Amino acid sequence: MDGEVRHLVGLLLGTEDDWPRAFEYLMAGLGPVPDGTGRRHTFATERLTIEPFSLRSKPRTDLVIDRLAYWYYHPREWLKKVALMDDVYLLNSPFTFQAMEKHAAYCAMMRLGLKVPETVLVPYKNPVDHDKYAYTAQRYNQPFDLDAIAAQIGYPLYMKPYDGGGWRGVSQIRDPHELHSAYNSSGEMLMHLQASVDYDVFARALSIGAETMVMRFDPAAPMHSRYRVEHDFLEPAAGIEAVTISKVVNAFFRWEFNSCEMLVRESDIYPIDYANACPDISITSLHYYFPWAIKTLLKWTVFCLATSRRPSLDTDTRSYFAISDDSDLDYGQKLAAYRRLADAHFAVDEYREFCAAQLGDLDQRVLDWAAGPDFDRLLVDTVSATYPAHEHDRFVAHFRGLTSLWVEDESARLS
Repeated sequence: MDGEVRHLVGLLLGTEDDWPRAFEYLMAGLGPVPDGTGRRHTFATERLTIEPFSLRSKPRTDLVIDRLAYWYYHPREWLKKVALMDDVYLLNSPFTFQAMEKHAAYCAMMRLGLKVPETVLVPYKNPVDHDKYAYTAQRYNQPFDLDAIAAQIGYPLYMKPYDGGGWRGVSQIRDPHELHSAYNSSGEMLMHLQASVDYDVFARALSIGAETMVMRFDPAAPMHSRYRVEHDFLEPAAGIEAVTISKVVNAFFRWEFNSCEMLVRESDIYPIDYANACPDISITSLHYYFPWAIKTLLKWTVFCLATSRRPSLDTDTRSYFAISDDSDLDYGQKLAAYRRLADAHFAVDEYREFCAAQLGDLDQRVLDWAAGPDFDRLLVDTVSATYPAHEHDRFVAHFRGLTSLWVEDESARLS
């Protein structure tokens, strides 16, 4: 079938500008992509604006990368409309945002048997703003002993909002004094108490479609140093499990652009945060890993559109629960079965074959871009917009060094 199919990729953005510029630049230089049937696919991008919309209006976009609707409800409702009525492909589905408020994700992964630390949800410290609250609280709210709950979990523990996001409201609790101080300060935030884990490695996995990058992470470091450039920092089996957990979480909730945090102690992996509607992919955070992230986002976008991948709004929880409820399977067997479901959902084999056949030159093109002046200009502009003037030279040198290391490593890999 001859012909050309044109696709428009919409970018729904908040304050970020670095990765969108990188994505737009690489997409503009992509050129036509064949799909194996004789058709050629061309791609363009557009930054979407917020405006009134008719529920019967037809969108121009075929796919939307959403970085805004997790907190801005008007575009979220537009995303729901174009998903339900127009089959627009979305990264991510707006229908599981409630699970991205952490609590449901904890529950689901506990049901699957993952090693989530002991977690307790406690009521609000301050009353919710609702005229029925006083009556309901007086009649039905049970008094509880916060100290007893904390003692049962064990110190040290963590108090953190059930909906999380950017480390907001997270406190390490070492004794009853810190417990009450943090709870009294929580106000109208709904809080989890979660057991701490003595860990050897803190890992953060960024998943984009069928691919996952597991990175060593230092949460105590300043943002520009949290992602550490270390390879093979996990034993092979632990590395496979970390990738599997990330993919299973995403396939379960139909997320395609998400990050997962895990604590690794010897051979055990404890997922502690794996619901991020807007995962960090800034160049000033990812640095070394930034080119990989943008390239992977581009590849997944092109694959979804060129192969007419259908958006999957329905979750298939029962397939996962059937595995978790099978008493004849041990943890490793269940994890392997979950992974098969996840790989099938993300069409991993088809994706790899497509990228090899239709995007074979993309690795070299991204390498040339990362080594060239356009990338350096993006880096300098982002540093200038992020840091005070007296720190520009320091951070430009810092990020140039890290991204130059990626260029060296990628050049060696491709050669």
